[in-house]
Amino acid sequence: MHSTPRYFRATLISLCLLLTACGQSLPEWRNGKLVVIVPESSWGARAEFERELVQLFADHLHSSVELIPSPQDKIDRSLRRHHAHFAAASLRSEINIDSLHFGPSYQTVREQVICGRTPRLPRKIAELSGNSLTVVAGSAQETSLRELRDRSPNLQWEARRGLSASELLQEVADGTADCAVANELQVADARNYYANLVTAFDIGTPSRLAWAFSRDVDPDLLREAKTFFARIQQDGTLNRLLDRYYGHRNRLKQIDAAAFVTSTERDLPEYRSLFQEAADLTSIDWRLLAALAYQESQWDPLATSYTNVRGMMMLTEDTADRMGVKNRLDPRESIIAGAKYLALLKEQMPDRIPEPDRTWLALAAYNQGYGHLEDARILTTRNGGNPDSWTDIKKWMPLLNQPGYYETLKYGYARGGEAVILVESIRSYYDMLKRLDSESVAAETKPISYSLIEPLKRLLR
Repeated sequence: MHSTPRYFRATLISLCLLLTACGQSLPEWRNGKLVVIVPESSWGARAEFERELVQLFADHLHSSVELIPSPQDKIDRSLRRHHAHFAAASLRSEINIDSLHFGPSYQTVREQVICGRTPRLPRKIAELSGNSLTVVAGSAQETSLRELRDRSPNLQWEARRGLSASELLQEVADGTADCAVANELQVADARNYYANLVTAFDIGTPSRLAWAFSRDVDPDLLREAKTFFARIQQDGTLNRLLDRYYGHRNRLKQIDAAAFVTSTERDLPEYRSLFQEAADLTSIDWRLLAALAYQESQWDPLATSYTNVRGMMMLTEDTADRMGVKNRLDPRESIIAGAKYLALLKEQMPDRIPEPDRTWLALAAYNQGYGHLEDARILTTRNGGNPDSWTDIKKWMPLLNQPGYYETLKYGYARGGEAVILVESIRSYYDMLKRLDSESVAAETKPISYSLIEPLKRLLR
């Protein structure tokens, strides 16, 4: 039986969803039901970010929400036909001003031409001649290219439908395309997997991303959106959300990302079942536990630090005794004890602290101790921050090594900056494992996608 090509599958799904919305008139948003177009799940963090932002807006309106995933090149038409109340799909607010109305801008990103490593890297539009250039159809990046064509009439590109920017960047990394256009956030994420991607140059002016409404949008709905964004900008919710999805993405150097992906192929299979066993015992995602272990020991069960912290999860003697560990160098004992200790730290947190901040704070405590985390929270409060938000705490925790700060706190000196680096690195490794694991499940092959590993191996040679 022939499989349906991915583009047609994505299109059929989107059409079915849109037709479902068309089968009945668009519900009145005042009656408690929003219908919103969002990016397809292949957009990864961007799709998750937009969906969470929409849910917050629905909560603001005390509404339920129906999400309709859609390719970007279908959004304009769908809004004009009133298939949805608005589109939360990272659209460039400068585009389609005749047919769409935009809400407040909530993020600014640079659009970039990305190429594979080559002796003759193009540094301006004119030098793209002879190179293939791809872009997601209907995206903000394609709009930027259209604007550039007014000044560079010979500029050519291929607008790809049914593919995400990350998939286009993979084609560049694999050598099946010369260059692609993506925004800086998409590029930062892709570089964790494809070490041979190079930024050639920025194009146009930075894009201001915003939600899109039809030109005849109900003014009251647009007014509510403006009120909502003003509130979440003022109270810090928007910054925390942006940090949750993007704040850690530039933490890893390419060489670190390359070594990690190679290690997932070489070392992780031996210990994966142990991480899964620990996950079953603690209800903590095995991939998070694996990311923590890699940050601590690079999955080396015999690792030992100069302070005599030892084993896969780098347990201190006190922690090992507390968790009933007999041999810190036994990988199973270490992984299960480390997982239980992390779960214990999470349980100690005040009930009001939500996820994922609860996990990030627990990881910081895993590194520096719960007392020093409490000191960091107190310091954050003193300086007007939110003691329950990792985004705020990580600004102040590094100051625990300065006498002017730690001398005023209960637990004294701590290497707070080390904890921040640890948490942010684990977040990056965790994101990478989630993607690598999902690709391996989809492919039903080895635990890690070969196409992701090979470009990174080349960096290590």
